[in-house]
Amino acid sequence: MIAVLEKKAGLNLGSQDVYLNIVGGLKISEPSIDLGIILSATSSFKNTPIPKDMVVMGEVGLTGEVRRINYIEKRLREAEKLGFKTCIIPESNKKALKEKFKLDVIGVKDVNEAMRKAGLK
Repeated sequence: MIAVLEKKAGLNLGSQDVYLNIVGGLKISEPSIDLGIILSATSSFKNTPIPKDMVVMGEVGLTGEVRRINYIEKRLREAEKLGFKTCIIPESNKKALKEKFKLDVIGVKDVNEAMRKAGLK
């Protein structure tokens, strides 16, 4: 993820120590967390917070593209229950949504677009 941020988003993270801690010691093997990691690292590096009512989900490829994820509608319903107001998801998932949500659902194609939509660029 750090290599993608350096190469595709132009962030100079090579001289930074980067640590990721998942709350409660959970083990994550789900690739849909990739975009959240990317935006969290960018937020920390730029010292700019991501909005508290925003949730982010998407797999990120080595060229910075945001890839489709499984169970998107179930995930969006759960985000609504938890009180989130905005959600950044892969554009391909947004196009395929069948349900309407109270969330402001934002589709993105790559990490740079996600950073702009999250207010980090």
